[in-house]
Amino acid sequence: VQLQASGGGLVQPGGSLVLSCAASGSIFSIRDMGWYRQAPGKQRELVAAITSGGSTNYADSMRGRFTVSRDNAKNTVYLQMNSLNPEDTAVYYCHAYVKRYSFTYTTEYWGQGTLVTVSS
Repeated sequence: VQLQASGGGLVQPGGSLVLSCAASGSIFSIRDMGWYRQAPGKQRELVAAITSGGSTNYADSMRGRFTVSRDNAKNTVYLQMNSLNPEDTAVYYCHAYVKRYSFTYTTEYWGQGTLVTVSS
């Protein structure tokens, strides 16, 4: 199973960006999907997560600015980021709990990370 993230880049303060992450491989089902981020010199932190049923969870500092969504048919999770500020600069990692065919348990997977830089 692989998670391939895309959509990072340079954006000006106040701007918007959309990240996407597609899971591929021998996937039976995906439980939670979401995004974490890690800024330079800081620990990785949760940004947002979404269950297979569509329930969402956000870090307090992102609630109201970021929106997480998913397309279960495409095994893809999205992160719409609005009102970006320099403090949002970080490497964003997608994350998923995946149940593979012929396995009875879920496994945690991480994408490779995509850099988001907010700067004028």
